Parts: sequence; C-alpha cells; structure tokens
Amino acid sequence: MAIEEKVRKRAAWIRRQQRYFIQFLPRTPDRQYVAGETHLYLGRQYRLKVVPHVQATVKLVRGFIVVQTHRPERTEATRELVEGWYRQRAHSKFAERLEVNLLRFPAPEDFRPKSLIVRQLQQRWGSMSPASRLLLNRRLIEAPIDAIDYVITHELCHVAVPHHGPEFFELLDRVLPDWEMRKRRLEQKMA
Repeated sequence: MAIEEKVRKRAAWIRRQQRYFIQFLPRTPDRQYVAGETHLYLGRQYRLKVVPHVQATVKLVRGFIVVQTHRPERTEATRELVEGWYRQRAHSKFAERLEVNLLRFPAPEDFRPKSLIVRQLQQRWGSMSPASRLLLNRRLIEAPIDAIDYVITHELCHVAVPHHGPEFFELLDRVLPDWEMRKRRLEQKMA
C-alpha cells in the first residue's frame, strides 16, 4: 500500500521520465533487404536497388545502394552482400578517420591503438581495451562523419585515461571541444 501511494504521488514525474527515455529507443524497423528500402551510410539515407546480374557486387550510385546479384529474389543473399559491403566500408573508413583523429592529440603516436577491430556490437559504439585495441561497432559506418570522429576520439582519450572521471572529460574537451554536440547528433541520427 505504501509503495502504491508513493507511485501515485510521483506519477507525473514517472510519465515525464518515460517520455524522455522513449526518444532513445530504436525507431528504425528491422531491415528486410528489399528494393526501395532505405539504409544509412555516413549519415545519409540511400535507397536499396536490387538488380539481377551475373556478378555479385554492391556499390553506391546516385542516392542508391545498388546490389547486383544472380539471386535478386533471395533477400538473404542481398542481406549478406550489403552486410559484407558495410563491413568492408567500415574497415577502410574507420582506418582513415583514425589517422585524422590522431592528429587532434599533441603527441599522436602516444595515442595510436595497437589494432583496429570492427564488429557488430549490441550495446556500444566502441571501446578501447587495456591493451590499446580499438573496437568499433560496424553500425557506426551508418553515422555521420562527425559522429564517427567523436566515437574514435572518445576511445583514443581512453589510452591516456581509462575511466570517465574529470580528467577524461578535460582531455576530451581539449581535443574535441564540440564533442557533446557530436554525441547528441549520433544519438539522434542512429536511434
């Protein structure tokens, strides 16, 4: 009875909190990998175009992710091709952005990770292991470049400061002063 009374008194606050947190739930429905469906790449939406072809390839062509496949009716084959394309793009783009973001630091080589790993992660955009291995979520390739740069720079800061204490945020503020705006954009674009 006492619990019910407390909940009743706090009902308006609870509803406000629920409305606030609902914005962070995923809004994008599960992908079906069918023609006409939209997919993100570097923060922009592209429509999927599936065309029959003897050679299986994926490429960007004027607002479309064009999937050429000898099995255009098999959505599973399309999914595998698109996911492979995303992985390949993620590896090359993340390596490129790593080099750009290292230059934010006064002694870039002191922050260079031992390796860059790309994986499909459920809960996070990236992490830096104690052994200086940078792990980035494959889905991050769907985000805008400035958001990718935020995640990479955030993780590079962990080379010097492994926790999220005040000195971590002092370093992040110094090397990426607009990190909060970039973080918000990542959360909004990728929800």
